[in-house]
Amino acid sequence: MTETTDIRELVIERLETGIASDLRELLTELHPNDIAALLESYTEETRHLIWFNVQERIMGEILKEVSNGVRESLINKTDSSTLVRAIQDLDIDDIAELSPFLPSKIIADVLIAVDQERRKGLDVILSYEEGTAGRLMNVDTVTVRESLSIGVVLRYLRQLGELPEYTDKLYVIDREGVLQGVLMLRKLVTLKSDEIVSAHMEKPVTFKPEELVENLANSFSRYNLASAPIVNDNQVLLGRVTIDDVVDVIHELADRKYMVRAGLDQEEDIFEPALKKARKRAIWLGVNLITAIVASLVIAQFEDAIEQLVALAVLMPIIASMGGNAGTQTLTSVIRGIGIGKISPANAKDVLIKEALAGGLNGLIWALTIALVALVWYGNLGLAIIVALAMIVNIAVSTISGVMLPVMFKRMGIDPAIAGGVALTTVTDVVGFLAILGLASLILL
Repeated sequence: MTETTDIRELVIERLETGIASDLRELLTELHPNDIAALLESYTEETRHLIWFNVQERIMGEILKEVSNGVRESLINKTDSSTLVRAIQDLDIDDIAELSPFLPSKIIADVLIAVDQERRKGLDVILSYEEGTAGRLMNVDTVTVRESLSIGVVLRYLRQLGELPEYTDKLYVIDREGVLQGVLMLRKLVTLKSDEIVSAHMEKPVTFKPEELVENLANSFSRYNLASAPIVNDNQVLLGRVTIDDVVDVIHELADRKYMVRAGLDQEEDIFEPALKKARKRAIWLGVNLITAIVASLVIAQFEDAIEQLVALAVLMPIIASMGGNAGTQTLTSVIRGIGIGKISPANAKDVLIKEALAGGLNGLIWALTIALVALVWYGNLGLAIIVALAMIVNIAVSTISGVMLPVMFKRMGIDPAIAGGVALTTVTDVVGFLAILGLASLILL
């Protein structure tokens, strides 16, 4: 396979020649996912030159793979009729995935363009909220009855000619469409023709269409699933979710958690206009400014103490930094635990106790260390005691906050990964400064 950097150099060469046919010829040899990666690595002007030399039949596949920002840019530059033709042949779950980014007229035209059966399936998928299993569902299930013989099932599969992608199991249903079990393909090909389906079907892991995609991804990982059935409350089979869509969800969740810690959009277009980029980032910079002002106001209340004992100004950042680090360790662990379902309101108290004990122990260890440093550095026993006590207080409070903040945000319906970092920074700074300056005012001054 050609490396991405080599492909980019070839594309640049074709763009420099100015001969569109040369560029089109190169693009026909590339996989849609490689073209998607290329489009994300160029400025908007060059990106659009590449886009309009892409074959129409793969435009829909490319739109699926690019980030939200790039997708929006491409859709805005493409005429309606081209978009409809590019999208109408996609799998219905892929059409549903793209629908939030398409104008309502385009969606209506796509619904008109697809056949009645696909339109019905698409209507069902679009009826579910974004971020749920139902929105990832595909209705291309292969179903059989439990009373059939293996020979009949094999003849039926041969008549179908081609199985849907990522088919690893057949779904066994009754006359009402209620799911009875699944027959794994790996087992099917080894069975004798006169054996009966019911004797070899297995109990599957099932999901409701309202299931959040985060829980779906965790279950696919836990049970090593390639596909899974979606059923309603009466266990009627509605469709299935496949591993390709779940892998995309896992990547999106990982990117999101990484980017939101800095207040960034995980789908940000790296080449979008500076004004638009600055507007997006300004909100979180403003939040950080407010939290910094709060910490500064705490320091301002103890100006007299700092003037009389300059050593406090030197040691304050150490206390705040250690508390921040301890709190971040706990926060990261708890957010991950919530995300994969290991931490819930039922066991949050146990987690809090364990983390508080660990924080207290670490606080004691590093309090003795910083006290020794302060004593050697300044030769002031009172100052050493103050920084030790401040270290214990800040690490303990930061650790407890690392548990309580994400649990609290989760109950409030706020994403802990987004709000947790900023809130924790505020707590560690304010408590750290307040502890060392407050104790100094009480003990030394």
